[in-house]
Amino acid sequence: LKSLAESLGSPEPAVRLILSLVIGYPFALVYRWFLFYQSPTVLHLFHTLSGLALAVFNFGSQVYHSAVCILVQFLMLRLMGRTVTSVLSSFVFQMVYLLAGYYYTATEEYDIKWTMPHCVLTLKLIGLSFDYYDGGKEAVFQRAQQKGAALTSVPSLLEVLGFSYYGGFLVGPQFTLQSYQKLVAGELTDCPGKPPNSVLPAMKRFAVGFLFLVIYAIFSPYYPDSYFLTDEFEAQPFWYRCVFMLLWAKFNLYKYVTCWLIAEGVCILSGLGYNGVAEGKHQWDACANMKVWLFETTPRFQGTIDSFNINTNEWAGRNVFKRCRFLGNKALSHILTLLFLTVWHGLHSGYLICFSMEFLIITVEKRFASLVNDSPTLTRLANSSLYPLIYVVQQFLHWFFMAYSLVPFCLLTYDKWLKVQMSVYFLGHVFFIVAFLSVPYLRKMFVPKKERGQLKQ
Repeated sequence: LKSLAESLGSPEPAVRLILSLVIGYPFALVYRWFLFYQSPTVLHLFHTLSGLALAVFNFGSQVYHSAVCILVQFLMLRLMGRTVTSVLSSFVFQMVYLLAGYYYTATEEYDIKWTMPHCVLTLKLIGLSFDYYDGGKEAVFQRAQQKGAALTSVPSLLEVLGFSYYGGFLVGPQFTLQSYQKLVAGELTDCPGKPPNSVLPAMKRFAVGFLFLVIYAIFSPYYPDSYFLTDEFEAQPFWYRCVFMLLWAKFNLYKYVTCWLIAEGVCILSGLGYNGVAEGKHQWDACANMKVWLFETTPRFQGTIDSFNINTNEWAGRNVFKRCRFLGNKALSHILTLLFLTVWHGLHSGYLICFSMEFLIITVEKRFASLVNDSPTLTRLANSSLYPLIYVVQQFLHWFFMAYSLVPFCLLTYDKWLKVQMSVYFLGHVFFIVAFLSVPYLRKMFVPKKERGQLKQ
C-alpha cells in the first residue's frame, strides 16, 4: 500500500480509505448472494464483522473508541429508558468523547484518523437515543419525520453493533435504525422476498463517483492548499488570486463527492438505498448524500447546501433545528444548528468562520430572492434574454464566495485562513455585510409603494 500510495502521489491513509469504500461492493454482493435469506442474527454479525474489518484496516487498534461508545450508548438505552435524561446523557457523552478525540489528535492539517468515522458514528448514536425517546410518544405527538424513525422497542446489542458498523461507518451516509431493521428484514427491495434489482443503479453511482475521483486526481495537484501560504501566491494579481481560490474550492470538494457517491453505491447494492416508488419508478435515493446535477448547476448557495452532504443536513434539521421549535425563533434555531455543526466538525477556528459565513450568506440570499420576487422590474430582468449572462455572473460569484468560506474550513488555523482572506481584502465579509445593509434601500428603489404596503399587511 505504501508503494501504491507513492506511485499515485496520494497519502497512504487516503488510499486505504478509497480501497475500503470499494471493498464495500464485494461485501454487499456476499450479502445479496449468500445471506439475504439468513436470520437477523447472522446479518447483524456479518455487518458488524465486515465493518470492523474495514475499521481495523484503516485505523488498527484505535477501533476500540467506536466499540466503547457503542457499548455505552446501548447501556444508556437499556438502563435509562425513554427519558430526557437518557437523551441528554447520550448527547453529552458522545459529543464530549468526540471532542476529546479531536483535542488529543488534532494537528494543523486535516488528517484521516479514527476521529473521521467517529464523527459519523457520533451522529448515529445521538440520533438513536432521539429515535428511541420518540418511540415512547403517542402517535398524535410525533411529527411525520419522527414517525419514520421512532423505535417501538429497545434494540439488542448485536443490532446496535450491526447498525453502527454497517455500510456508511467510514464516511456516511446517515440512516436510522428503523431503516436498518427494514434492511435486515428484507423489506427494502423492489422484488418482495428477493434481493433488490439494484445492481445497475449502484454501478451508476459508482461510475459517477469514479469520474469525480479521476477529475480530482488530475486537477487537485495543480491547486494545493499549501500554495495559498506562499510568497508567490501573494505576488499574483488580485484577479488571479480570486480565480485560483475558486478553482481550488471546486476541485477540493470533489474528494468528498467521490467518497459519498461510492459509499452510496454500496448502500444501493445491498438495498438500503431503496426509497419506494415515485411516478411509477423505483427510487434508490434513500441514502443519497449528493444531488450531482444540482450541485454542478445551481447558481444559489442554498442549492449547494441542498445538494451537498444531504444526510448530515437532514439529520441536523431533524434532531437539532426542529427540536429547537420551543424557542419560537427560526433564526435562533438556525444559529444553534450551525453552532452544533461547527463543534461537531472540530475545535479549529476555521470551522466557526466557515459556518458563520454560511449563516450570513444564506440570510442575505433569502433577502435578495424576496426582493427580486417582490419587484416587477427585477423579476422581468431575471426572466429576460439577459438571464444567461446573469447566470454566468451569478455562478462566478457563487463559487468564489463558496471558496472564500471554504478556505477557513480547510486551512483550519487562524494564522493560515486569516492570511488567505486578507490577500483578497476580506471581500466575502465586506460584500455580504454591505449587501445585508443595502436590502432595505434597494426595496425602496425597486418595490413600488403600493406593493410594499400590501406586503407589510
